[in-house]
Amino acid sequence: MSDENASKETSSTKKGCGGKKNAMLAYGVIQISATVLSAISLAAIALGFCAVKQESTAFTGCVEEVIAEGKTNAQAVRFCNGGN
Repeated sequence: MSDENASKETSSTKKGCGGKKNAMLAYGVIQISATVLSAISLAAIALGFCAVKQESTAFTGCVEEVIAEGKTNAQAVRFCNGGN
């Protein structure tokens, strides 16, 4: 009888562990998904900085060109921002 009770306890313990395994698996999948999402977001931010750098280079070139024509810094910046 004691062997029978021991086997029942063992089988019930294994059944109880299945829920924990599923929870840990779900946690792992969520953790990996969050990491991947983070990496994608950082890549998007980095690409955004590349666009800002290109725009900055173009603006600087515009300002230098207008200053070379004999206008002041303030006038050059105003012109490159879309003013007259």
